[in-house]
Amino acid sequence: MKALHLLRTQETTSARAIGVVLLTAFTLVVTFFLPAVADSQLAGGAAITIVILGLSWLIGWSGQISLGNSGFMAVGAYTAGIWAHHHNTTPLVVTFIFAMLIGALSGLVIAIPSTRLRGPYLAGMTLAFSAAISPLAQNFTSVTGGEGGLFFNELTTPKWFLNFFSGPNATINANAQWTADLSVVVAGVMFLVMANLFHSRTGRAMRLVRDNDVAAELMGINLPLTRTLAFVIAAAFAGLGGALYTIINATVTPSTFPLTLSITLLTLMVLGGIGTLSGAVIGGIIYSFSGNLVDHINALTGVNPASNLGANMQGIIFGALLILTMMFAPRGIAGLWGPIKRLKKPSKRLATAEVVQ
Repeated sequence: MKALHLLRTQETTSARAIGVVLLTAFTLVVTFFLPAVADSQLAGGAAITIVILGLSWLIGWSGQISLGNSGFMAVGAYTAGIWAHHHNTTPLVVTFIFAMLIGALSGLVIAIPSTRLRGPYLAGMTLAFSAAISPLAQNFTSVTGGEGGLFFNELTTPKWFLNFFSGPNATINANAQWTADLSVVVAGVMFLVMANLFHSRTGRAMRLVRDNDVAAELMGINLPLTRTLAFVIAAAFAGLGGALYTIINATVTPSTFPLTLSITLLTLMVLGGIGTLSGAVIGGIIYSFSGNLVDHINALTGVNPASNLGANMQGIIFGALLILTMMFAPRGIAGLWGPIKRLKKPSKRLATAEVVQ
C-alpha cells in the first residue's frame, strides 16, 4: 500500500520513482515462486501492459479514438525482428530504442492527416492502418519473411542467473524467469515514464484539449501539435510493446498481430480503467492469464478447444466481462477503489459518533 501511495498525483517525481521500484521489485520476487509457464505468460502480459499504457494515454488522456495499436505493435515488432535477425550482437536497449523510434514515426505519419478527424472517422482511419500492416508484411518477403515471418535467437540467460536454479528443469525455469524479469523491468521503466507524463505539463494540456478544445486554444495550446504528440507517444509505447513481445517469442509473423488484437487491447484498457496507470497493469494481468481461464471454462463446460466455439471462447469471455464492467464498474476495475473508499468513510464517521456519545 505504501508503494501505491507514492504513485499518487501529489507526490514528486522521486516519490513516484520509489513507488515504481518497490512494485517492480515485488513483482520480480513473485516470479521466483511461479512455474515456468506462468513466468512466460507474465512476460507477454508485461509487453501488453506497455501497449495499454500508450493506448490509455491516447484515448483516456487526449480523448482520441484509435483502433490501430496492433498495427503500431507490428511496426515495432518487425523493426526489432529485422534488426535482431541481422544484428544478433546488438544490445537489447538499442533494439528497443530503435523500435520505439520507428513506432513513433509511424504514429506521426498517421497523426498528421488525422488531426482534423474525430469519432468514427478517426477510428476508421486507424483501423485501416492496422488492417494494412499484415498484407504489407506478406508481400515484402525479402525483408519481412512473408507469411513464414522471421526467426532469430532466443534471449540468452546470463550464467550468473542460471546459478540460482538446480534440478532437471533448471535451464527451462531459468530461461522463463529471466524473460519474465526482463519484461517486468522494461514495463516498470515505461510505467514510470508514463506516470511522469500523466502529471506533466504536457499531460495537463492533453486533458484540457480532451475536455474543452476551445478553452485550450484560448490558453495558447496548439491543438494539432498536442493531438499529434499524443499519437506519437502512444505509437512509441506500442512499438516497444511489440518489440518486447517479439523478442520474448523469438519470432514475428503477420498473424501475430491480427486486426482483432486492436479490439482486444481496447477491451483490456476498458476493463482495467481508461486513463489510469493501474488499469493498464490490470489489463496486462488479464491478458497474461486469460488463456488459463479459457482452458478452465472449456473443461467445465465440456467444449472442445479445437471447435469453433472453443477457439472463440476468449473473445466471448472478454465480451461478457466488458458488458459486466460497463454495467457495474463503468470506470473499470481500477475505478472500483473509489466507491469502496467512500463506503468506508460513513462507517468511520459512525464509529466516531458512537465514541463521542
